[in-house]
Amino acid sequence: METTEDGPGAVILRAARPEDRTAIARIDGSFTTDRVLRVRRTDTGFEAAETAVDPPVRKTFPDDDCGEADDPGERTVVAEVRGRVCGFVTTVFQRWNRRLVVADLEVAPAHRGRGIGAALLARAVEEGRRLGAGHVWLEVTHLNAPAVRLYRRAGFELCGLDTSLYSGTASEGETALFMSRPL
Repeated sequence: METTEDGPGAVILRAARPEDRTAIARIDGSFTTDRVLRVRRTDTGFEAAETAVDPPVRKTFPDDDCGEADDPGERTVVAEVRGRVCGFVTTVFQRWNRRLVVADLEVAPAHRGRGIGAALLARAVEEGRRLGAGHVWLEVTHLNAPAVRLYRRAGFELCGLDTSLYSGTASEGETALFMSRPL
């Protein structure tokens, strides 16, 4: 367990427990942003540049709980304030390529802007080091410029994209950005 600040509003990071499942599922991971990443092809690959949009984009993610069994390598750490779960990060270690995948990172809207996402991401990076990962990898939609800024501040770089990953889903037309950070 780790405390990121002192006092009654202290944020505590700890391993998720089975009883946290409902609180984790209730976290609103949606976001509204007036900036997105515009992705364009170049002669040598691609580039992504943050661009203003008007009106702002509101993104709500569909419930992706398919009822499948959890991956045995999956780990979830929660952020807790005053005994209530307000955020989490879920990671999966892929031993074959020494990659720690950040499968999900969410912070409840009322707790954003306090460094909780950065603390959870730092915990994921620490987990990667502990497991002997060579890098940490994640996927994010091009609409989520606030998350991309967080990832860049944490040392992640754009390493690829997929314009078809979301085909046939509620996110059709969005571009998946892949980001990684060596350890």
